[in-house]
Amino acid sequence: MEMNEVIARINELAKKAKTQGLTEEETKERDGLRRIYIDAVKASLVGQLENTYLVDEQGNKRKLGRKQ
Repeated sequence: MEMNEVIARINELAKKAKTQGLTEEETKERDGLRRIYIDAVKASLVGQLENTYLVDEQGNKRKLGRKQ
């Protein structure tokens, strides 16, 4: 499933939850899709931060390290 499809399905389930309510199976599906979305956003952010550099006043670049 592509991310656009995941988001579209999450939105469908959200609308249904507000109007009709969800079955137990639909609730489990929604929770799984939300987890997929959150994991994708986190992975994207980590990838972006791994390619981030800090530049000091002298123009020296240093890689942004992980916080411990």
